[in-house]
Amino acid sequence: MNTTNFTTGLKERIKATKPTRWARFGIVALLVLAWTAWMGNWWLALLLVPLFDIYITGYIPFTWWKNSKSKAVRTVMSWVDAIVYAIIVVYFVFAFVGQNYQIPSSSLEKSLLVGDYLWVNKMAYGPRVPMTPVHFPLVQNTMPTWLGGTKSYLDNPQIKYHRLKGLDTVKTGDIVVFNFPAGDTVAVNMQNPDYHTLVRLYGREAVNSGDPAFGEIIYRPVDRRENYVKRTVGLPGETLEIRSDSIFINGKLQPAPADAQHNYYFQTRRPLTESDFERLDISVDDRHRISTSPADYPALATMGFDTNADGTIPPIYFAPLTAGMRAQMLAQPNLFSHLMKQPAPTDDTLFPEGIADGWTRADYGPIWIPRRGTTIPLNRENWATYNRCIRNYEGHHDAYIDESGTVHIDGKPADSYTFDMDYYFMMGDNRDNSLDSRYWGFVPEDHIVGKPMMILLSLDKDKGLFSGGIRWNRILRSANPQ
Repeated sequence: MNTTNFTTGLKERIKATKPTRWARFGIVALLVLAWTAWMGNWWLALLLVPLFDIYITGYIPFTWWKNSKSKAVRTVMSWVDAIVYAIIVVYFVFAFVGQNYQIPSSSLEKSLLVGDYLWVNKMAYGPRVPMTPVHFPLVQNTMPTWLGGTKSYLDNPQIKYHRLKGLDTVKTGDIVVFNFPAGDTVAVNMQNPDYHTLVRLYGREAVNSGDPAFGEIIYRPVDRRENYVKRTVGLPGETLEIRSDSIFINGKLQPAPADAQHNYYFQTRRPLTESDFERLDISVDDRHRISTSPADYPALATMGFDTNADGTIPPIYFAPLTAGMRAQMLAQPNLFSHLMKQPAPTDDTLFPEGIADGWTRADYGPIWIPRRGTTIPLNRENWATYNRCIRNYEGHHDAYIDESGTVHIDGKPADSYTFDMDYYFMMGDNRDNSLDSRYWGFVPEDHIVGKPMMILLSLDKDKGLFSGGIRWNRILRSANPQ
């Protein structure tokens, strides 16, 4: 190539560029430079070279199709161009700014309801650089059935965890979206309970035997695991304990969210109607009437439930209730005759295995939450509590404890361990109906996705779209109300 001719041609192309093109390039260049500074990787500034050609010089014929003589080619390629551009923009917005999220379960009711669509701010705690960069941006881990139901990402390449500077840090009481820590290994046909709970219940050999009930066993990278949303109740370095459903941090009682729920049995003097349930704000899925028989009457009487003159038992119901709902019932003695909290079961498979055998969801702990840079001694109890952090979350996959109680990490005996990450303890506000950290453990910092900021839309699945199905009073409300 003649250097003089190239230089002359370059000058002519630059001179011929319209001011609007320069303005567009200037805006894009500033955004790229700001993003490069935020990422802390100045190699990304090399993106300015192809962008300069796209907007100014035009040596690479990115828009060759605009000069095609075929109308069909121009039409099709204009759509392809628009779609590719939209996917790129969505990818960057979802990765670095925020994304929408739907509440699929009742674990946070009444704070967040099933059918709430949230805007999750990823800049609140700092967005993660995508660890699985090659993925379809509109789905979490599996393509829709009509697109084959295959994985929506490539396992490689994988990028080491790095979080950009955010606006804040995770605080006690924050509602947080995170990747499900126990979702690293998945039994495709039975994802609830999670794989690790299945192994505890049925044994590793049975779960991995190829039984169709469990299906294929697969591994998912951190950022492709299912999204969960819970409330932060314990921070790194704190000691958490639950006594009679009350949370204590470092021995200090913590205030409960106003909308926290617990399961109750309640007896009424007549059957409840639809309007009764509506006034109490008990959802259709939470309305359970307890069936009774004459054989149950003596036991129910000892629990304080009333008996009719003919010996029968008036209606008994079961539902999760907030403090406000309970107060509303107690204020109506002509309708509600008895209220009793459901005792916590003693056979739950709680975390950590072997340590929590005498604990319940209502009386749990104490348990220390790992903090980055803190060193702990490696004994049998600490190994039982923190081995998943060491092996699964911090990359020492072959770590183990031998029969003598000696822990081996990276092939060497170790009597202590220093944590590389911060961890959090998350719980649902629907306290007796939430599979949370009490069941599957700590949430590592690299699993944190973002902070729900606003309810974009709220749909009640039990009602028609034009008969109360849209909860207008929730739209544009804060998704972190407490």
